[in-house]
Amino acid sequence: MTFEELVGYRTVRSFGYISGTASRTRNRLRSTFRSLGMLIGLSGSELLSDAEQLRAEALEALRRRANSLGADAVIGLQFYVTEGGDGSCQVVASGKAVSLLKEDPA
Repeated sequence: MTFEELVGYRTVRSFGYISGTASRTRNRLRSTFRSLGMLIGLSGSELLSDAEQLRAEALEALRRRANSLGADAVIGLQFYVTEGGDGSCQVVASGKAVSLLKEDPA
């Protein structure tokens, strides 16, 4: 679950919904070795690290987009992952870019 608002802050401006994307083409040699490794019981940690790297790249692209608009934060963050028929993978991170102001606790 992601936050639609941040406690202690109020949204003073919304820049709308934005997204950041990262993708990888299929590497047949890597896929073959990964499949062989899974058959003989090796860990899928390399697969996970690829997914983590794509997620980080999509988040970085989202951060750069929000920064270019002058946003302080992105709320309502969501991830979408698609795999192409050729084995390629794409990760899209999206959310609402906003400018925030810290509320007075009194």
